[in-house]
Formats: sequence, structure tokens, C-alpha cells
Amino acid sequence: MAVLTGELQQLRRTLHRVPEVGLHLPQTQTVLLAELSGLPVSVTCGQSLSSVVAVLHGAHPGPTVLLRSDMDALPIRESTGLPFASQNGAMHACGHDLHMAALIGAARRLAAHRERLHGSVVFMFQPGEEGPGGAERMLDEGVLEASGQLPVAAYGLHVWTDLPRGRFLLREGAIMAGSNSLLVDIVGRGGHSAAPWNALDPVGPLCEIVTRVRAAVAAAEADDDATRAGRRISQGVRLGSGELEPIVLSPTQLCGSSVRNVIPDTAGFGASLRTLSAESAGVVEQLTRQIVDDVTTPAELSSRVKVTSHYPATVNDSAETANVAHWLGEAFGGDRVSTLDEPLMSSEDFSYVLQRVPGVFFMLGAAAADVPEPASNHSARAVFDDSVIDDAARALATLAWRRVHQ
Repeated sequence: MAVLTGELQQLRRTLHRVPEVGLHLPQTQTVLLAELSGLPVSVTCGQSLSSVVAVLHGAHPGPTVLLRSDMDALPIRESTGLPFASQNGAMHACGHDLHMAALIGAARRLAAHRERLHGSVVFMFQPGEEGPGGAERMLDEGVLEASGQLPVAAYGLHVWTDLPRGRFLLREGAIMAGSNSLLVDIVGRGGHSAAPWNALDPVGPLCEIVTRVRAAVAAAEADDDATRAGRRISQGVRLGSGELEPIVLSPTQLCGSSVRNVIPDTAGFGASLRTLSAESAGVVEQLTRQIVDDVTTPAELSSRVKVTSHYPATVNDSAETANVAHWLGEAFGGDRVSTLDEPLMSSEDFSYVLQRVPGVFFMLGAAAADVPEPASNHSARAVFDDSVIDDAARALATLAWRRVHQ
């Protein structure tokens, strides 16, 4: 299959200049439709979002495989200084521009061999991965039925700035965490800050609650092997089985009075909660409710605790993970394929696809060689080495080809 690096890099940089946020991405969709227009694919656009679904039917009957790329950017003002940097206040700070270029590259590679293809490939270009969940909408609009039969496997790839360039990483089972929000509201009685005895102050108890909730999350056991493996998860909760399951609980919002000399009627905090199961999210909610009750009841305050699930954990199928590791090892060399010891605690709505179709979500390192301390994904300074796009395209095309001919 021909090397397309130059063309795909140019496409990526075109997309990088015009990032769009959310579910409605008209400029991005227009660029993708133009790239697909010369290929022997049938194309459908979304109704409730700017998605693009392209289907390549091989010349011979066979199963269907789905390949997915996300499309949306983040509401971040870019500060990379790149000559093709965005100027519109949004930024492809998570590499979705590379993902789109790679999936176009995979479509080109597979289309060039359509006469030998036994089966069909669905190319899923999805808005709203960063929120509010474009994958679910595309599932509702029939992406899994696009080829006329359900896919036997689904594959997605994500580039990462703090992984070695060109290294593939995957993991059987949970590879990324589920995303949840934890919200706590405390209701008291406001008043003048100079006379707190005439009020029921919710702020002091709220501060105690935040501290106690954080302390209630057990420290995950660490050992030398985990440290050497780069394990960074330092929080966890005990499940009913006694197992310690990693979580990440990050209080990120504190709300009280808008002025310094007023005790507010209400105060609250919000936290990002990353979990690997619904059970661990339930454990955190139960711990929080108990702590809130312990603090607010003696103080005659009322309260509300709410945990909301946004994305479930991204769980890779065992058999498909073995397939992907083998096929990538054959295509790129076993030294470029590694296993993640611990799940990543960020989240992905490709998880919804993997709940319906056995498949694999895997990582590709894209650390820029000339950046000594690369900024992480979601940073305004994140720089991705787009020389990895051709490998990403080759990887996706290889997985689809091998799976339909398995």
C-alpha cells in the first residue's frame, strides 16, 4: 500500500486550522466529504450532528468491520506557535485532526484494494467525543447498520503526546476509565460575615467535606514494579469483593458567595470522578453521602449528593485484543507493540460502540521529537508529531483487512 504521509500531513494541518467544538462541525464535515468524494464509498451525513459515515463494499461478500475517528476540538486558545496553529479560539488539543487524517488514509488504502476485499468497512467520523457524546447519537442514527449487516469488530485509535513516538499500546479489558461527575450542595442560611452566629454557614462544613472525601479514598498500594512501570494512579476504593479498584477523584469546582462579606445560603463543590466500573462509582457516592450526613446533621444543614455517569469505561474484547497485538506486531514489529499495565483514567465515548460490538481501542505515541518536555493532550501547548499519521492509517487499514479475511 502506497505511503501517503505528505498528503495526510497536509490534510491534518488543514483540519488543525479550522477546529470546531461539539456536535455541529460544518467546516470539518465539508473537508472530509471532499476527501471522500473520489473514493468508491457510499456516504451518509448525520441528522442531529455533523457526522460522516462512509461504507466501502468489497468486490466479494464477507463480514463488516467498523473503523472510527472522532472529529471535534476543544474550547482552548492554542499557544503552540505552529505555523498552522488555529486562530479561532478552539484547538485540536487531543489529536482528533490526526485521527481524521489517519482514517481518510485507511479508506484510501482499502479502496485501492477493493477488488480483493472480502467484506465491507464502515468509516465512522464522529463529532462530540469531548462532549456531549456523539457516539450514542450515531448509534441511534444507525451507524452499526450502515453496511447492511452488523460489524463483527470495531477498532479505534488515539494518539498521545506523552507516549514514545510510533509505539502502539493496548490492553485487554478496561483500557480507559468511565467519566462521572460528583456534585455536593449544602444549604444553610446566609447572613453578614461579621455576624456568623446569626447564620447557618455552609462554607466551613463544605471545606471539611471536601477534605474528608479526599481522605476517604484509599491510597492504592504501590510497589517498585508499579513505580518502574510508570503507574500514577494513587487513589482507589474497596469493592464488595475486597478488591482495590483504582479511581481518580479530582475536586475542580467550589461555589459559595460571590462577595467577600456575605455568608451565602448555599455552597457546593463539583468533582471529576473517573472509575473503571459502576460499582466503584457507587462506593464513592456512598462514602460521600455518609461524610456529608456526618458533617451537616449536627450543623442543622441540608444537603444534596449526586453522581452522574457521562461515559462508561472503555473495555477491549479479549479475543480482539489478541488479534490486534498479533497483527500490529506482524505489520510494525513486535518491539513497537506494548501492553499497558494500568488503564488510562481519561475517558472515551467509543466505549458505547464497544458495548455493542467486540473490538479494541488502542494508543499510538505521537510525542514530538524536538519538544524536550511535551505537553499532555488537552493542553494549549500540545504538539503532536504528525509523521505518525501514515502508521496510524496503515494500522487501521491492516486491522480491517485482516479481520474481514480472518
